Amino acid sequence: MNARSGNLAHERSRVDNAAGFVLHSYPFRETSLIVETWTRAHGRVALVARGARRPRSQLRGLVQAFTPLLLSWAGKGELRTLHRAEWQGGLALPQGMGLLCGFYINELMLKLLAREDPHENLFVDYQAALQALAVPAVTPAGFAAILRRFEKRLLAELGYAQPFEHEADSGTAIEAEREYMYVLERGALPQKIAGMQPAMAIRGKTLLDLAADDYRDPTTLTQSKQLMRLIINHHLAGQTLHARELLKDLQQL
Repeated sequence: MNARSGNLAHERSRVDNAAGFVLHSYPFRETSLIVETWTRAHGRVALVARGARRPRSQLRGLVQAFTPLLLSWAGKGELRTLHRAEWQGGLALPQGMGLLCGFYINELMLKLLAREDPHENLFVDYQAALQALAVPAVTPAGFAAILRRFEKRLLAELGYAQPFEHEADSGTAIEAEREYMYVLERGALPQKIAGMQPAMAIRGKTLLDLAADDYRDPTTLTQSKQLMRLIINHHLAGQTLHARELLKDLQQL
């Protein structure tokens, strides 16, 4: 490889000022961190933040969850080297229950999103969810509604959009006053012909409310949580969401 081609390869392997967030980080060797990031243009990227655990490291206070950053890195393979992180501001940090909900969203993305698979629309949805979680005095029902909206958008981006407005086989419009069975991998079916598992009994009104992102009805709030848990567990294929278990213990979200 000549010098010019070597320089071109280096340029292709380097990314500067990518808008992103930290989803999770954990210690690596004596003084470094592995940082799982979520970026607008590059999707989920794993970075080594060398020396970030040293007391005087410039990265130490920056590579934190829910902080808007501009990230610069270089390297090839699944693990790149983080060179710079710049705080962008403009986004309040969720507190209390909002913080736990944010950790749930981050863990969900870590376990369902493939690395380096960009979803720019989902990046915008993620920012909107963080903003909503940081609003003071959100009620438990409000937090649950924020999570359901984001779960729906995440599943749709992954190609698992849910047919909440029509029966799965016939395409007949869902009727609010009827009862249905929601069957995984298919959708809503009339109870009398469902007859298969895994499935869940659900009101037509709940399905229509889910389609409209309307969670004011207490029964809709409860059934939508149960249904989204069923669907997400299916796609997690046995993986445990630790943040969800904590939320379930604390607030039944």
